[in-house]
Amino acid sequence: MEKDIEEMCDSSNCFPLRTMESAKLETVCIFGTGDFGRSLGLKLLQCGYSVVFGSRNVNSSNLIPKGAEIFGHVEAAKKSSIIIIAIHREHYDFLSGLADALKGKVLVDVSNNLKINQYPESNAEYLAGLLPGCKVIKAFNTVSAWALQSGTLDASRQVFICGDDNKAKEEVMEIARCLGLMPLDQGSLLAANDIENYPLQLFPMWRLPCYICAGFTVLIFLYCLITEVFHPLAEKKEDTSYLIAISIPNRVFPIVSLILLALVYLAGIIAAIIQLYKGTKYSRFPNWLDQWMLCRKQLGLTALAYAFLHAIYTLVMPIRYYVRWWADYYLVKQIKSNGTSSFSNYYAWLSDSYVALGILGFFFYVLLGITSLPSVSNAVNWREFRFVQSKLGYLTLVLCTAHTLVYGGDRFIYGAFYRWYLPPAFVVSLIIPCAVLVMKFILIVPCLDQRITKIRQGWERKSKVVNNGSSNMQ
Repeated sequence: MEKDIEEMCDSSNCFPLRTMESAKLETVCIFGTGDFGRSLGLKLLQCGYSVVFGSRNVNSSNLIPKGAEIFGHVEAAKKSSIIIIAIHREHYDFLSGLADALKGKVLVDVSNNLKINQYPESNAEYLAGLLPGCKVIKAFNTVSAWALQSGTLDASRQVFICGDDNKAKEEVMEIARCLGLMPLDQGSLLAANDIENYPLQLFPMWRLPCYICAGFTVLIFLYCLITEVFHPLAEKKEDTSYLIAISIPNRVFPIVSLILLALVYLAGIIAAIIQLYKGTKYSRFPNWLDQWMLCRKQLGLTALAYAFLHAIYTLVMPIRYYVRWWADYYLVKQIKSNGTSSFSNYYAWLSDSYVALGILGFFFYVLLGITSLPSVSNAVNWREFRFVQSKLGYLTLVLCTAHTLVYGGDRFIYGAFYRWYLPPAFVVSLIIPCAVLVMKFILIVPCLDQRITKIRQGWERKSKVVNNGSSNMQ
């Protein structure tokens, strides 16, 4: 039996066996024989703990892991000082009748709700109110039963723990470490509400980037629809609706990608301007700017996803029916007219430059995305990460902006491309990126750059109060 436990601990990322001799003698009680309770019990058994289950149906021994015991709630509570409450909040009421048996025990609340802020107080605080003689700890609610059963805890190894009793909290954290988890102390039981809301959040840092991306996507799509489908239909009675499938998306994706990339760096520029204006870094930014700066990574990754779509759509262009038809039509037209088009060195340079800038821009785009991955960013120091995300990030923006400028070529000045007096879509895409690059160029002027550096190092432009009550700026 001891050898089996050794093997199970080795395969379950438990602590080495020599550090768990005392843990083997401990008994952990679990109230609840549902999926999570059984999975947690199995994991505890594998790591050397004795496990007893408290259940209203003591005849359901076939449900619990082999090696565990099952008793009534009162008898099970007597066998351990730590009791894990693996039941839903709506069933907590029966615990009031066990107040005497649970007095002085450590109760570990692992429950979650169906939606954020479902109740006025957290489940752990509600449990503490029901049983004031117990030490309630919130823990393990961010770990799934499936991860415990399958042993794939890599994606959810970190667990948040909070409680008012430090000694009880340390005992629970020791259990978490033995299970191969990384406990993070969140303080008192007041933090339980945030801990319970955490697993219910649906990509909280991605909401704003997704809204921004969706908004620009819809606006640019409608703009292209007006200039490339509605205009030919109204002016020439020409049906170009087939462009909606490939051509228009292949305009929307790069335009939105370039705008989102520019927005990543625009937030930092606005923050620098505010710091210059206020003369300090100790003044809070507006909430909208705080939210914007916090989601810059997600904005950049969304921009990279759109750049990938643009690359894929561009690669399939030659196999489109319209492109093949147009090539054949142009060739036949030349044969019939017995004419040829002479080679243009200017357009050859323009085309190759456009493609080369696009390839280089996409390469650095991918490099930025790779370095934002936790596994990569953790392997570089702060200066290296800042160099890639800032210096190479601006280089990427320059290359992608130049790619769009060269793509436009001399079409910027041709009136035929301004339909209903609306500029081509690629002109619209250049507004924000060019504005960002111009502002960045201004901010790196030595006098401004040095002032921003001083402010970010703690220097402040303070007011100096004089005797007459007025103040002069230093």
